[in-house]
Amino acid sequence: MSAEAPVSRFDGIKWLVVAAVVAVAVVGNSYFANESLLYRVLGIVALAAAAGFIAMQTAKGASFWSLVKGSRTEIRKVVWPTRQETVQTTMIVVAFVLVVALILWGLDSFLGWLVSLVIG
Repeated sequence: MSAEAPVSRFDGIKWLVVAAVVAVAVVGNSYFANESLLYRVLGIVALAAAAGFIAMQTAKGASFWSLVKGSRTEIRKVVWPTRQETVQTTMIVVAFVLVVALILWGLDSFLGWLVSLVIG
């Protein structure tokens, strides 16, 4: 299903540019520490979008995007449980957790009593 995109000879350079953009975002966040958090976040989001756009132009980025599109298609095919099924399953899990908790509490109490008999 996933056809490999042809590897361009400029992919290495594109990944270096992506790394440089990410480095600029990190250093810029530290350099502008006195500025408003809103402006720093907006700058990081803009640089992250630019880095993502550049990364998507590589062969690995194209195959990743193909994987994301295929995943969305598969999610649409999933038959999700009804509300009643979800509530029933949740109640079964809660009941099982309570039973196991009671068993562990009883075992802990018994072992505590047994140890107190042994050590005095």
